[in-house]
Amino acid sequence: MSIRLNKYIAAAGLCSRREADRLIAEGRVTVNGQVAGMGMPVTETDLVTVNGKAVQSAPAKVVLAYYKPVGITCTARDRHADLALGEVFRYPVRVTYAGRLDKDSEGLLLMTNDGLLIERMMSGSQGHEKEYVVRLDKKINEAFVKKMITGVFLEDLNITTRPCKVMAEGEYSIRIILTQGVNRQIKRMCKELGFQVKSLKRVRVLNIRLADLQPGEYRRVTGHELDTLYHSCGLSYQEKT
Repeated sequence: MSIRLNKYIAAAGLCSRREADRLIAEGRVTVNGQVAGMGMPVTETDLVTVNGKAVQSAPAKVVLAYYKPVGITCTARDRHADLALGEVFRYPVRVTYAGRLDKDSEGLLLMTNDGLLIERMMSGSQGHEKEYVVRLDKKINEAFVKKMITGVFLEDLNITTRPCKVMAEGEYSIRIILTQGVNRQIKRMCKELGFQVKSLKRVRVLNIRLADLQPGEYRRVTGHELDTLYHSCGLSYQEKT
């Protein structure tokens, strides 16, 4: 059975299909010693290389729910970071994160070796939900909550955020559910309205919840929970195996 080359590379966990297309277009991918063409089909018997290195057969797909602690930078290695994710997170299979969290934020990171799943989860057009608990520097009020719900104009980006769900969690805290992925979105929204974020925790991505995980802990996502995640991203069982 043959599949498209970009999908084969993504399934091996190297990158997304879009990034694979870029590598192919730049002539950095070969199939059986020949420079690959865009969209060409390959099978498990073909020798595929990227930047001169053989692409190994795709390992079994794995999805992990990880509690990123405050102080960890979402990168494999960074000499400017006090502590990088790649230095503290260890797993037998090479995985990467889908949707970063700032160094001073904490909570749920989904880690996987499925490049296609990452691509689907990161697609802003899909409207996938991400839920956060946020503590602010001063008491919230009805006007603040209403403006957050209807959308905030971010002057530095010249955009208005999508409508979202916001619920008061106390005098200083809110629970907010976003469906877009603007960089540092919650902090930008709050700043525009005169508030400063004191702490931010992501507690859910799509159907996956942080639940009882403690900082630095992870669990493997399996069974119905995993099936629901893939289904939410428009992927079938055949595409994840």
